[in-house]
Amino acid sequence: MLFRTACLLLLAAALLGGAAPTSAPAQPAPQSLVINADQGEITISRHIYGHFAEHLGRGIYDGLWIKDESGHYRIREDIVEALRRIQIPNLRWPGGCFADYYHWRDGIGPVEDRPAIVNTLWGGVTEDNSIGTHEFMELVEALDTEAIVVGNVGSGTVEEMARWWEYINFPGVSPMADLRRENGREEPWNVRFWGVGNESWGCGGNMTPEYYADLYKRFATFLHAYGDTRPFRIAAGAAGDDYRWTEVLMREAGHMMEGIDLHHYTITGTWARKGSATDFTEAEWFELMQKALWVDELLERHSAIMDRYDPEKRVALIVGEWGTWHEQEPGSTPGFLYQQNTLRDALVAAIHLNIFNNRADRVRMANIAQTVNVLQAMILTRGDQMILTPTYHVFDFYTVHHDATLLPISLDAGTYTYEGESIPAVTASASRNDQGTIHLTLSNLDPNQPRTIDTEIRGAAPSRVSGRILTADSITAHNTFETPDAVAPAPFEGARLQGNRLTITLPPRSLVVLALE
Repeated sequence: MLFRTACLLLLAAALLGGAAPTSAPAQPAPQSLVINADQGEITISRHIYGHFAEHLGRGIYDGLWIKDESGHYRIREDIVEALRRIQIPNLRWPGGCFADYYHWRDGIGPVEDRPAIVNTLWGGVTEDNSIGTHEFMELVEALDTEAIVVGNVGSGTVEEMARWWEYINFPGVSPMADLRRENGREEPWNVRFWGVGNESWGCGGNMTPEYYADLYKRFATFLHAYGDTRPFRIAAGAAGDDYRWTEVLMREAGHMMEGIDLHHYTITGTWARKGSATDFTEAEWFELMQKALWVDELLERHSAIMDRYDPEKRVALIVGEWGTWHEQEPGSTPGFLYQQNTLRDALVAAIHLNIFNNRADRVRMANIAQTVNVLQAMILTRGDQMILTPTYHVFDFYTVHHDATLLPISLDAGTYTYEGESIPAVTASASRNDQGTIHLTLSNLDPNQPRTIDTEIRGAAPSRVSGRILTADSITAHNTFETPDAVAPAPFEGARLQGNRLTITLPPRSLVVLALE
């Protein structure tokens, strides 16, 4: 009887042009992880978790600021509260490409007297300069964060940048400090992070590395220490894998910089035809994960160049713009770069942050692009409504790593295979805070299969484990104004601790953060 049934099934499959029924795919074998809890010498700088606000689209106006009933802009308190919860360590401004078009004097003094300009870069809209230095620094103080100011090299002058630095930072009597006082600010803001131009290989001037290196040294020369504020000078770094740019800048100007600012975005498709943020297949999921993982090689190669000129690792490798860049949402204003944000974007962010953590000896600052309503944003707004994106929750999970000690790990990452290509299935990083708590962040990039991680904790004996998870039923899941919690954190019950052994079961397409105490 069984033989007859099997034959009938095979015959039916053949008649239908299909295959005989098969069993469910085998579960992947358990993977291994070792956490060296009694080791670790490198601090994961909190500045790795930095943010970016450019005069672009609805990031500044109708984003971080909103008009009140009188028609004046005010800081959105709900956004400030949300960003304070994830402890943003810095905020980069005014760009981006806009920085090399921005003349800071246009943005000071009475708002009604400020000249309007056309933002030819982003949408061709009128920029009325309502938000300038004083307004931005008011936001920085409300957020309890640090400012990263990017000066204008592309269309500005050495004098203009030097005077802006003086306006912001000089504590005594001087023409620019007195002008600051006239405009209502007595004390200097003591801004130390200063970008000398942005993307000087492209929108910041289309320069060669040799030309920019000379220009950088000239501009940087006039950023003097004022009082206790010493400049942390950030040179415009390479675009992606332009290793020659890094080579020339480190050779010619490395002795005059504290950081070099690499930019790299993660896309599906091509720059001319990028994929949708919310309408994608597993093939596009796999492609984006694969490209995000490549960042590790990118950082390794740039770091190797820097090591030759700076073996003490004095100069920080900064990833000043990173994140996913999709086609903007249908119906949104052209040039505003407004895009939705799915579980896929969240896992791309987790990949990056684990990589940055594990390379914290050289990577000591990064800025996701951007904070509100632009590209891979933390927050999306519609009128007075606000939603938190899946990427916001990733940054919430990773606050445990801020200024903690990086713990060396050894991970069998397993493989996630799609149509004959394979990538690591799991990424991870671990740290120990000042109280001795060990934190572990793990992401399962496989959208179909759970992963079991058998973990050995060496050099510590935690007595309990707790955690949170970010996942969803669909790879395209995202939060909307109608369903703001479609992708939201939940308690994680998939970790079992026995002595120094920890077994973790990661569901498909998930991010988990664990605390071992």
